[in-house]
Amino acid sequence: MHHRKSLILIVLCVFASCMSYAQTWTADNGNGTYTNPLFYDEFSDPDMIRVGDDFYLAGTTMHAMPGVVVMHSKDLVNWEFLGYCFKNLNLGDDFNLENGKEAYGQGIWAPCIRYHNGMFYIFTNVNNHGMQVFMSKDPKGPWIHKPLNIEIYDLSILFDEDGKIYAVYKYNEVHLVELKPDFSGIVDGSDKIIIPAGNNMGEGHHMYKIKGKYYIISANYSPTGRMQCARADKPYGPYETTVISAEETFGFQRGWLTDNVGLGSKVPAPGFKFQLTPAGNNYFGAVPMHQGGIVDLPNGDWWGFSMIDFMSVGRTTCLSPVTWQDGWPYFGLPGNLGRSPRTWLKPNVAAQTSPSAPYQRNDDFSGPALQSVWQWNHNPVDAKWELNKKKGALRLHTLPANDFLWAKNTLTQRVIGPESYATAVLDASALKSGDYAGLAYLNMPYASLGIVKNNDGFVLRFYDQYQNKTIEEKLTSGKISLRASGDYEKDIAQFSYSVDGMNFTNIGDSIRLPYQLKTFQGSRYALFAYNTQGKEGGYADFDNFRVVEPLADRSHNIPVGKIITLTNLGTDAPVWANPHGMMHSAATGSKEAQGNGCQFRVHDRGKGRVALEALNGTGFLTVVGIGISGDVRLMKQESEGSLFQWQDMLHNQCMLLSLKTNRYVGLTPGTGEPYAADRPGTLPNRKDGTVLSWTIVGE
Repeated sequence: MHHRKSLILIVLCVFASCMSYAQTWTADNGNGTYTNPLFYDEFSDPDMIRVGDDFYLAGTTMHAMPGVVVMHSKDLVNWEFLGYCFKNLNLGDDFNLENGKEAYGQGIWAPCIRYHNGMFYIFTNVNNHGMQVFMSKDPKGPWIHKPLNIEIYDLSILFDEDGKIYAVYKYNEVHLVELKPDFSGIVDGSDKIIIPAGNNMGEGHHMYKIKGKYYIISANYSPTGRMQCARADKPYGPYETTVISAEETFGFQRGWLTDNVGLGSKVPAPGFKFQLTPAGNNYFGAVPMHQGGIVDLPNGDWWGFSMIDFMSVGRTTCLSPVTWQDGWPYFGLPGNLGRSPRTWLKPNVAAQTSPSAPYQRNDDFSGPALQSVWQWNHNPVDAKWELNKKKGALRLHTLPANDFLWAKNTLTQRVIGPESYATAVLDASALKSGDYAGLAYLNMPYASLGIVKNNDGFVLRFYDQYQNKTIEEKLTSGKISLRASGDYEKDIAQFSYSVDGMNFTNIGDSIRLPYQLKTFQGSRYALFAYNTQGKEGGYADFDNFRVVEPLADRSHNIPVGKIITLTNLGTDAPVWANPHGMMHSAATGSKEAQGNGCQFRVHDRGKGRVALEALNGTGFLTVVGIGISGDVRLMKQESEGSLFQWQDMLHNQCMLLSLKTNRYVGLTPGTGEPYAADRPGTLPNRKDGTVLSWTIVGE
């Protein structure tokens, strides 16, 4: 199957050769607001706690080593990396890629982080190896590891006030079990069904005790993603349940999926025929907010955290304000419960914070250790890699492997969206016959670009496992720059190379990047070196790994002070301040569409809030009444109803969140109705009448 070349990626590669970006994605907008996701790279199955004025976050790492990342924050928006719970898991051949065994998509799932009596705990299950407990007085570690010979997955732990320790687990039929205080096992007879199957509960539970009541928040994906909540007066119930978040996708579609590779399946060999499902239109799948919990601030406010599936990036963590109503912690704002703003005010904490990112993604490999963003694919073989201090490079010694997916000492880091590209310099001069080293996308299917050493010298090799296509070109030198450029909102990427480090040439077709349940991770950049002839070979040196994110700088994504036009993606019609005093649509190409009634000046009102003034003199867009159709008016006098929280959807797209109704400005396409401010959010394809495209037409 021939994928079309992505013009965006080709231009990006050319543009990047003369441009350097220092910016990486941060959720903090620097104006008192944040924009989801918290990280634009995969952080799945998040769990979060507060200890005093500090917040701590842990998440799934599957088969990647080191494992279980722990982060710290003062404001829930800006996070710093603290460390990993462990360097590797010594649990058998499957974590070492030995004897035909592997742990793709297994390992650490859905850790639960807790703090009790001066000790930090992380509880998790390692598939096929039982429950594990990690303990430390310092969240930076070191962590003491204690295995428990019990199978409890996607669990949550509650240290109750009476000294009992409860674990809630299982899908649909929810169980509660009491753990022994020394974590040597479970209390006999304590494992009971607390919520029978069929009561709309899922998995990935988060258990809390709040004001004397017991709450369990869980994720469900049948038939689509959402978040459930159960509550009871006693830990064993009886429980009542409700939905606290549903339908929220932030306008992101379900991405491409690999259908015939999943949990329990074999690692696909070269030549395997992959079956892929194209990206969804408005089908939710598991995309909407799911698997998360809640955390309180010192001032008593509550916030929610959860995942959204962001296509080939993987599952990302998002932050939501929580509104308590009728004793339930709904994600969202009053008047729009169950939906979450993509951009909102930062949590009200005492600490003064500034935009920051948890990782340094670039690495020149001259430091005493790898940057913390790196993880090995399975356990590394420590004697076969090194940071060459004299050369300032990462040296990977080749070990035998039949295929890239079985190569040991493959060093990976998550791709970062929405667009980015990674470049690495490869010195392959020390490779021996049969060695292959380079840069790859770790996925199933995977794709790679690198240098092979054979009897005739060095050969540039591109391989696309999806198409089972190989391209080879003769090289005169063993030193080359390799680049992987991804548009992760379209699930495509492009490889290119350069012999002079400046001018890059594309090789092969665009690469399809689906999500799949075998690795159960998003796509990853990977540096690899292995021998294809069943022996140990030479080594490859990697240097100057650089990641560039062209869309990370969002400082100009609110066109304050500018004159703009707005076009509704659902109607392709311009927004018009019509003479009847309402926000309306003008016919595309009409006289009205060309006039100043379709032009608005964007006034900055602080904290990401704007007022929009029509240039035809009719006044400010203002929400009156309850915001139903016809209630987005043009008023001469600006008022509280004229304030909108600008929702940055990237790519010169936005939504306008009315601060009067806490709902979005929009209309129903095809009806011809005037605008309302009563829409809960947008659909994945963004064509339901709530997403607007803006263009600057004047100063």
